[in-house]
Amino acid sequence: MNILKSLLGHVLGSVVLLVLFGVWHGSHAETLDEVYKKALKEDGVLNCYCSLAQVNAAKIYPVFEKRFPGIKINHVDATSDKLAVRAITEARGGRVIADVFEFGLENINQLYEQKLLSEKPIPEAAEYPSGMKGSYWLANNLIFFVGAWNTEKVKKQEEPKTFDDFADARWKNRLIAEPRDAELVIGLMHKYKSLEKARAILTKIAANNVEFHKGHSDLAELLVAGQAAACFTCYSHHYPPRIKRGAPLGYSLTEGIAGIIAVAISKDPPHPNTALLFARWVESEEGQIAYAKGGRTPAHPKVEPVDPVRPKTIYAIGADDVRQFSKYEKIWKEIFKLR
Repeated sequence: MNILKSLLGHVLGSVVLLVLFGVWHGSHAETLDEVYKKALKEDGVLNCYCSLAQVNAAKIYPVFEKRFPGIKINHVDATSDKLAVRAITEARGGRVIADVFEFGLENINQLYEQKLLSEKPIPEAAEYPSGMKGSYWLANNLIFFVGAWNTEKVKKQEEPKTFDDFADARWKNRLIAEPRDAELVIGLMHKYKSLEKARAILTKIAANNVEFHKGHSDLAELLVAGQAAACFTCYSHHYPPRIKRGAPLGYSLTEGIAGIIAVAISKDPPHPNTALLFARWVESEEGQIAYAKGGRTPAHPKVEPVDPVRPKTIYAIGADDVRQFSKYEKIWKEIFKLR
């Protein structure tokens, strides 16, 4: 009799577990259209505190609005730091206006530290590699630091393939870079899984007497003009349009260091289902294709950017890296003797 009771208990327990799993799994496996139906019962607006440039937003956000009629995006447009300060100020005043945030990880971290972000997982995160997501954020679009050069100043056989190549003495007095790009320290640390090895390579690059100029667009233009041979902190997306216009430029896509623009959901958004719908859509393949067509470099590993700007090997600057940025910045400045 006791054996029978025990077996019955196990069976009933298993049934309960299966039912509970089914409920949980079902709630996390809602389709976008099911979430959309719930979102329509809200105010028909999404408050997006997003740093996406207007030139891109004008192409991307209407795709969302067309896909989900009845919902309009209220794009509160400013720089990442200003949007973060605004959200923190509003929260301190007892108001939550933002539904979602879309900007740099440094400021996403800032909001998380103020306990202003949701940590509910979204199903689309499963498609992204570990370095592109956290409990409260998911990479949306990327900016890549790569090596670039003037093809009239650099012979075919000496074109750099990796960051390490710039440590060669042949680059003496031929390199330019951006003075604020301490991301190189972090990226190379990830490459070698060693901060000391990253420091050693950068010290060799520094021995080549690097010339620093502020502004990545300016770096590209200096290369176009032939005022330098190569750059090792250039943005990959600056090169295809210039090359199409006939500029004598080349750039490497063997490896690159990724700066992340992330999406996060407000902890207590005024429109919770609309916020979830937007976050899931922008991270889905469908949404990421819209971002690619709108001129951004999608973070989704299966969605290709319109222009060839995504390197084969990516070293991403994650949330923990950004938290310790001042440490890496100090190392960067010491190596290159920057103030």
